[in-house]
Amino acid sequence: MTDRSPLFQFVKLGDLELPNRVLMAPLTRNRSEDDGTPVTMAETYYSQRASAGLILTEAAQVSAMGKGYIKTPGIYTQSHIDGWKKIVESVHANGGRIFLQLWHVGRISHSSLLPEGRAPVSSTDKAAEAMTYTHNGFEPTSKPEALTEAGIRETIADFVIGAKAAKEAGFDGVEVHAANGYLLEQFLMDGVNDRTDGYGGLPENRLRLVNEILDAVGEVWPANRIGIRLSPLGQFNDVHDSDPEAHFGYFIEELDKRGLAYMHMVEQAPGAETDADQTAVMERLRAKWSGFYIVNGGYDGDSAAHAVAEGHADAVTFGRPFIANPDLPKRLHLHAPLNEGDGDTYYGGTEKGYIDYPFLDEADTGKAA
Repeated sequence: MTDRSPLFQFVKLGDLELPNRVLMAPLTRNRSEDDGTPVTMAETYYSQRASAGLILTEAAQVSAMGKGYIKTPGIYTQSHIDGWKKIVESVHANGGRIFLQLWHVGRISHSSLLPEGRAPVSSTDKAAEAMTYTHNGFEPTSKPEALTEAGIRETIADFVIGAKAAKEAGFDGVEVHAANGYLLEQFLMDGVNDRTDGYGGLPENRLRLVNEILDAVGEVWPANRIGIRLSPLGQFNDVHDSDPEAHFGYFIEELDKRGLAYMHMVEQAPGAETDADQTAVMERLRAKWSGFYIVNGGYDGDSAAHAVAEGHADAVTFGRPFIANPDLPKRLHLHAPLNEGDGDTYYGGTEKGYIDYPFLDEADTGKAA
């Protein structure tokens, strides 16, 4: 039986104390009100999972223009703040820690979801070959407009609004979402970013928006309470890069100078295969980050413990296992069986598949996971 004790060693994340290294990944659940206000049952959902070393919330759009799917939460109005505040208070009351993920989807949206039927915005005016979920079901994403410099200034201001709202709601910190094919990655990846101005072309120009957002958010939160998420090898939502190792190697070296709380690295998408070359690339990219390093993608209890023990990661985020197992740290620690997730209830719906997964029955702890 693999020794999983490395996952259950106390660790400091900046000035925040984490009791374990089993973290909850951001998980879109599509259960908010249409205006982005979190629903009451989200208090139960998050507080059930408060034993995570740290909860990273589902992504919350920082503006009405940042929305890409129905029933995702926002973080830019008072009703959003009030809804999230109850969630944070519930998590804290149950001994947990929680960061909010700040999100703008960019071109992964549909005009029917945006104010006055506007076109989405992006680094480019080319539509993504991707689908999004609207009130009519799955539909192809709408053709975007390339952000003007005035639009970029507005977007940066939106991230500040979100950062201030997260602080008012009582979160322990924020994560800037620059992964998974959404707006910031649309600027980072040269397979999408076709700009010829100061935000396109050279890697330093493509990193510029991320840097400016981190500067602005850093006026609200100290650096050691700000994390960032990247996915260098990701192709989700129709993104790609001509040389991810070189370009993201540069990005990571530059971001490392900021003293951020952590780098949250998506190593592989759910269900995706990773070959030896990709693994080697990720190992070399990891070496460029000197701070707290969180990994995500395809880990189980044994492989996560190995990653921490070998120094590849300081902590590991688990996604779908946390959906079905609110007490995941306990189950991993005891090598106990895991509940199976119901994929039909991952996105949207009611309490079913959201807050009704059973906690561990002590009588089952003798069965190895």
